[in-house]
Amino acid sequence: MNPYLDVILRSLAVYFFMLIAIKLTGKKELSQLNTTDIVLVLLISNAVQNAMVGENTSLLSGLIAASVLFILNYLLKKIMFKSEKIRHFITSQPEILIYNGKLNFKKLSDLSITDDEIKEAMREHGVEFYKDIKLAMLEVDGNISIISGDKNLTQSFHKRKRHHKTLGAIH
Repeated sequence: MNPYLDVILRSLAVYFFMLIAIKLTGKKELSQLNTTDIVLVLLISNAVQNAMVGENTSLLSGLIAASVLFILNYLLKKIMFKSEKIRHFITSQPEILIYNGKLNFKKLSDLSITDDEIKEAMREHGVEFYKDIKLAMLEVDGNISIISGDKNLTQSFHKRKRHHKTLGAIH
């Protein structure tokens, strides 16, 4: 077999293995990596490097492997955009953590979200008590969004004032 075709096939196999492994292990918070997650990512990247390029450790093999990964990632995003079934299979769904001030302890436990993480999100959103939360969601990107039930909150916006120069006017 052509050594570069071998690199392409190996890279495809590793990409799909990693995609499935992340999905099966329930890793949703990739946007909020902690120390152990970073160590895991670094070790996995080192472990699968040889699986992608085999014995061919030339510069060209490395560039081919990286190109395959970028192209595959691009194509998968296009497919996910067009296919709701594939998008739902690959990506996580938002999860309700708190509804009308009541914590969903089962969901918090299933997702391994600690009380400290919820309280941090509350502080970031300016909410002091659980009872003040109308809705708290674990978003697909791993962030926790909170909608306060505070009746005093109003939507506001700032419209920028423009100063027009009047022709012929001297100030």
